[in-house]
Amino acid sequence: MNRIDERFAELKAQGRRALIPYITAGDPAPRYTVGFMHALVEAGADVIELGVPFSDPMADGPVIQKACERALKHGVRLTHLFEMVREFRQRDDQTPIVLMGYLNPVERIGLEAFAEQASAAGVDGVLTVDMPPEEADEFGPILKQKGLASIFLVAPTTSQERAATICAHGEGYLYYVALKGVTGAATLNAADVAEHLAPLRGLTELPLCVGFGIRDGASAAEVGKVADGVIVGSALVNRIAEHAERPEAIAGELKAILGEMRQALDALPAR
Repeated sequence: MNRIDERFAELKAQGRRALIPYITAGDPAPRYTVGFMHALVEAGADVIELGVPFSDPMADGPVIQKACERALKHGVRLTHLFEMVREFRQRDDQTPIVLMGYLNPVERIGLEAFAEQASAAGVDGVLTVDMPPEEADEFGPILKQKGLASIFLVAPTTSQERAATICAHGEGYLYYVALKGVTGAATLNAADVAEHLAPLRGLTELPLCVGFGIRDGASAAEVGKVADGVIVGSALVNRIAEHAERPEAIAGELKAILGEMRQALDALPAR
């Protein structure tokens, strides 16, 4: 049982929902990322998704695309993320860290080298957006051997048959994409989310966490009524962009957004 499993077991025992923020590593500059991570934990984060900058983030909208561009201007690479996680672990050895990104940067350093370095740095899970479970027969066991959870996406358009395959391969938690389209899309329908989560619960005991469209405490609470966790990315990354010229103010801004969501989720009745 790694940190992700332990954290969700704790949350289940407490009847609470997970709050999972996403930020792009190195945005607006590498030296701020670890401080942002600690700020997110202080605001109530249960798991942190740390985005790997990539030049062609096909599943992401303009907000996260621009965050990748800002990070890549500083030459941020996957190996720098390992250094960031190691630094984070000097103060926090409890909060699970998931690396989220695309296969290309992983293949550049090799699957086994990636798994070895990620595990040694203190990473707990990996979500590779363009690695479907049908193609993960080689990568999945390598990650598992190093104690890293393979986390997968499920979309509203995913068939029941394919959802069963994803659930069979998934570990840690399932990331349910609440909206059709790219990250940062605008309209979230909690009733529709509930309708799609129901059959997934018949396929897996993994926690079902919902992302895309979570913007504030109200939207987090609506999704929290039907999900085991709420994932927020674009709302945080957009705030980083707004204050990119005043990076010293960003940590406080992130804490304000996430703190509102934490309060809204904790106000819900215990699951």
